[in-house]
Amino acid sequence: MKREKGEIEIIVNGFKERVPNRATIAFLLRHFEEETPHLIVEHNGEFVHPEEYFGRTVSEGDKLEFLNPAFGG
Repeated sequence: MKREKGEIEIIVNGFKERVPNRATIAFLLRHFEEETPHLIVEHNGEFVHPEEYFGRTVSEGDKLEFLNPAFGG
């Protein structure tokens, strides 16, 4: 697949995804419809506090995990 100008490739929950360059965590939560109130976000292995969602951006090759503790086993 051809990458559009201004897009980067990141890993989201183990899957390669193309997203806008410098997208914020807040944008990506809306984009991937992951707006559960108790969601835990991990960016490159580091917990991201919800207060950082609007200021933290992703770069090429970054890894995001959206974890919902309600789905425990």
